[in-house]
Amino acid sequence: MAHPRLGVIQSLEYPMALEPIKAKTDGSPAQLEIIEPLCAVFRRALKGEGLKYTPERAMILDTIIAFDGLFEADQLLDALKDKGHSVSKATVYRTLKLLESCNIIQQVLFDRDQSHYQLTVGNTGNTLLINIDTGEVETLEIPELIALRDKVCAAKGLRAQGHKLQIFVSAGDA
Repeated sequence: MAHPRLGVIQSLEYPMALEPIKAKTDGSPAQLEIIEPLCAVFRRALKGEGLKYTPERAMILDTIIAFDGLFEADQLLDALKDKGHSVSKATVYRTLKLLESCNIIQQVLFDRDQSHYQLTVGNTGNTLLINIDTGEVETLEIPELIALRDKVCAAKGLRAQGHKLQIFVSAGDA
């Protein structure tokens, strides 16, 4: 029975997802997949290790989610301090390792001096064009590469969860 002030909640034709709905080309409705919230994934991983989901770890995860693309541990620490959170450098690095171990983030190695990280959420690919002369990094979106990846996986009876491709370039004679 519906609550008199709230009314009846209409049922949804499709479950809600945390990523955009992509139109299918065959005219059929898009098949949506419910994505588990990252905090729930992280909580479960921590519990499996006998660790707690602390406010500091929650703040770190929230700050990482707000980043767009690659980030460094020091950038994360600065962003936390800018928000008024006091988190130690050791806590940030330990949390990064924990997030990496449960596949929420991944380390992106292209610089000998500094580790970079990024979220590994969704089914899209991660293709980076890295200029080794300047250190500039560009994220590329190549739909054909994603289609090829998905085709290769489907042929083997598998479903791609993402990919990581790093293309290293330099200014040279082309």
